[in-house]
Amino acid sequence: MTYRYKLLFLFTALLTGIAGMGARETQPRVSPGIETLRQEDFAPLRGKRIGLITNPTGIDNSLRATVDILNEAPGVELVALFAPEHGVRGDITAGASVANSVDPATGVKVYSLYGATKQPTAKMLRDIDALVYDIQDNGCRSYTFISTMAKAMEQCARLGKEFVVLDRPDPLGGNKIEGLCTDPDNISFVGYLPIPYIYGLTPGELARMIVGEKMLRTDKPLKLTVVPMRGWKRDMLFEDTGMPWVLPSPHLPAPQTAVFYPATGILGELDYLSIGVGYTLPFRTFAADWIDAPRLAARLDSLHIPGTGFRPIHYKPFYGFSRGKNLQGVEVYITDFDAAPLTLIQFYVMQTLAEMYPARKAFAMAPAARLNMFDKVTGSRQVRTLFGRRYRVEDILPLWNRDLETFRAAKSKYHLY
Repeated sequence: MTYRYKLLFLFTALLTGIAGMGARETQPRVSPGIETLRQEDFAPLRGKRIGLITNPTGIDNSLRATVDILNEAPGVELVALFAPEHGVRGDITAGASVANSVDPATGVKVYSLYGATKQPTAKMLRDIDALVYDIQDNGCRSYTFISTMAKAMEQCARLGKEFVVLDRPDPLGGNKIEGLCTDPDNISFVGYLPIPYIYGLTPGELARMIVGEKMLRTDKPLKLTVVPMRGWKRDMLFEDTGMPWVLPSPHLPAPQTAVFYPATGILGELDYLSIGVGYTLPFRTFAADWIDAPRLAARLDSLHIPGTGFRPIHYKPFYGFSRGKNLQGVEVYITDFDAAPLTLIQFYVMQTLAEMYPARKAFAMAPAARLNMFDKVTGSRQVRTLFGRRYRVEDILPLWNRDLETFRAAKSKYHLY
């Protein structure tokens, strides 16, 4: 073989290998609940009038919306849609109220669950036999979709309606749990359930636990059906599934972003530092116009936080409370997901900045209105009280870890995978 043809052969082999690798990567290893339902010829829903709580993440692996699949399913009558935060089709910005409307693609009535009410009313549910839930979550308690699910489950129990979960992966896997369970006096829509901040359950498993551990705020029984995934394992992050990622909210553009959300999002509630929202790295930075980036990176690296690294970064956000400012700080790297204490990373950052800049401590700099939201998201008012005394992570560890072993033992009873 001549040199020229050897090069051609190697080039062709390289292209073939790349193409083959791409083909393998595009074959999902996991099928979501909507595909299981379809493979079962929609048997759990046949002959029923159904309502559907969903958003753009409710899709099959070919990117076809669950709304459209169920609207055309034989023997199934889709009579109502229910819109959580961001809306059924994802056309509502974060935090904005969602109005009642009609879905233009199907002509089905859309009821808002993120406006005047966050729970379906008896009138909304009057004409349905079963309420179906199909939303991709991010695995964190403060993400409002699981609150929407729990509130809908409660109302279905009160009214004798069946509740059906089309299961999807927990993008943080099914093993990692972090944070305390929400205190009873600190319940809110960003902390509606008494579960840790990272809870390690799929939506279907969480629904089973809500029922089994009597978390519903009603004594009425609920008929719950979970349509499981196929192929999912507890050690899978979302990118391991091979499934397409549709952003569940505007600032989670990629499955990797879900890994960083619990590492920065609690601090982000304070409007004290930029966490990259409004820049190209949402939930992946800690930055301000008064920080010395190289010094902060060096100080944080010297803590040797397991599975975590930092690099200096400079940027100008185009959105958010710090838009237009020249910021500097650090970008976070998760080098070992299993080892990294995700939720504590932001507390180590607040600790280090309090040491470097004593006049710029987090709770003193945060707008007063944001402190209450911080408390709601952490799950306990005691977290801010304990941490604010010395800004030392060690002071909150007993509280932060108090429920982990009890919850781990309880949740294992509801595992489906």
